[in-house]
Amino acid sequence: MTDVLEIRAEIEREIAGLTVCEQLRRTAERHPDAPAYSDPQGDGWATLTYAEARQRVLEIAAGFAALGLEPGDAVALMMVNRSEHVLADLGAVHAGGVGCTVYATFAPDQIAYVAADVGARYAVLGGPADLARWRPALDRLDGLRKVVMLEGAPDDERFLSWQDLLDLGRARLAEDPAPVEARWRAVTADDVVTVLYTSGTTGRPKGVPLTHANVLYEVAATDRVTRLPERGTQISYLTYAHIAERVLSLYLPLVKASHVSFCTDLAGLGAALGQVRPMLFFGVPRVWEKMMARLQAVLATQPEERQAAVRRAMAAGVAYVEACQFGGALTPEIEAAYQEADAGLLSVIRGMIGFDRAEWTATGAAPLPAEVQRFYAGLGLKVIDVYGMTETTGAFTGNAPDCYRLGTVGRAEPGVEVRIAEDGEILTRSPLNTRGYLNAPDATAGLVDADGWLHTGDIGTVDADGFYRVIDRKKELIITSGGENISPAEIENRLKEHVLIGQALAYGDNRPYPVAVLTLDADVAPGWARARGIAFASLAELAGHPEVLKEVEAAVEAANARLARVQQVKRWALLGAEWTAETEELTPSLKLKRRVIHARYATTIEALYGDAT
Repeated sequence: MTDVLEIRAEIEREIAGLTVCEQLRRTAERHPDAPAYSDPQGDGWATLTYAEARQRVLEIAAGFAALGLEPGDAVALMMVNRSEHVLADLGAVHAGGVGCTVYATFAPDQIAYVAADVGARYAVLGGPADLARWRPALDRLDGLRKVVMLEGAPDDERFLSWQDLLDLGRARLAEDPAPVEARWRAVTADDVVTVLYTSGTTGRPKGVPLTHANVLYEVAATDRVTRLPERGTQISYLTYAHIAERVLSLYLPLVKASHVSFCTDLAGLGAALGQVRPMLFFGVPRVWEKMMARLQAVLATQPEERQAAVRRAMAAGVAYVEACQFGGALTPEIEAAYQEADAGLLSVIRGMIGFDRAEWTATGAAPLPAEVQRFYAGLGLKVIDVYGMTETTGAFTGNAPDCYRLGTVGRAEPGVEVRIAEDGEILTRSPLNTRGYLNAPDATAGLVDADGWLHTGDIGTVDADGFYRVIDRKKELIITSGGENISPAEIENRLKEHVLIGQALAYGDNRPYPVAVLTLDADVAPGWARARGIAFASLAELAGHPEVLKEVEAAVEAANARLARVQQVKRWALLGAEWTAETEELTPSLKLKRRVIHARYATTIEALYGDAT
């Protein structure tokens, strides 16, 4: 414990009094000509250097101040990942305000709730599609003074174009830079830098205020774990409403002087990876699963001799990554086999998918299926798990490239206390913890106890070497009518190991046995069917095809073979629709909304227990 507190004190001394505003100033002065942000433009990129980016941020801050923004005012943001998103956020903060990115999949009622709850005085939206989501809420937001539009600003006094904001700010800053200088210098480490809202797996989203001290401690801890070089390359593509993306591609680059390239559409992620070749890449499990499925589909088109060679090379990759784990035994034979496989095939494949320079590849937000992790290990990639929450400013445990154990979420981050409560709940205490939920004292009381321990709501274990495992959400554990405690996530991950299955929900609370509701992977299933000569007009038609049902049956049997008897799925249903955040079965971070699915498919689930006793 002494070591943990000593490390914490060391980090706190490093960041004492530091703000995001001051950190940007330091980086822009140290690396003025280093590329900061690149947006796709035609066949290339449009890039801002750190000096140019900071100047733009100060202009935006001056623009917000001219519009009447007061210290502490919130600015709501909704747009795709692009440099303007980061610049608008930082501009608001430099004016003394608070940035709040709103999930672009939120319904108008949720937008109205979040904007009112955070007290948004200004909003910055990307274009007509974003405005369409906000329109029904605007008349209910009396406190909202101005909506800035990057594109398509209506001819209405309530709206302002992005260019007009820039012009206003540029003129005010040139006229007198002192007020903006005073504004950002008045910001303190204990001020709120952002409010992020939980994605709403249950009930209304809750606002999580995070301070400059919170985010800069997380950056310092992450830097110690990843040990990445300065001026590295990375891609921003996950929403800035997600704490992982905020830390990794908004705050961390300000310390590392990283070059952030924006992917504005997830469909173009593969192409962006090939162009950027990131040193750092974080993906939620669904992103890793989809990339794996596409690569497997490509490999399946190769001649059998080539496929066999790839399988042999990947076996050497898996052996190497597994042997390099903490406590593993890397023999000369394993290392030699890997070096040969890497030189011959694996490095080529990594280059094809844009991971030839990757030094830190990670996942979080939900469990990554073991077979997915093994697939990337076969390519020589250590896709390691980290674990955290919005309420802990992101990760508070994590594996490191040189200290990891597959199947775990790693050890406590530097200076972070973690323990397992008597009932198995994971608790944590550190400078990463939020001060509490916004405008929700009752929820805050249930989050952080009197001793400062934050209750995660997750059940977990820790091994003798300090590596943590997350079993499942405390409230989501299934207790069967026989009294067995079962983790639905473990069942679901086994089911999703088959390429055809896109999503799975296990059910069985107070029932005699688990059942599952499944969906096809909309990216993989059509290609799988065409390769077998199966004709179909829709995903729904495909879901009813006898050959597909036979394959899914085999997938369920294979999953059951790797589960304890009480966990095994006795019956299942395959749906003809895909689950997405837009159709509301998934959160914006692609986790299951169990209550929504339970309600929406209650008849289907009930039918699976038709003659159960």
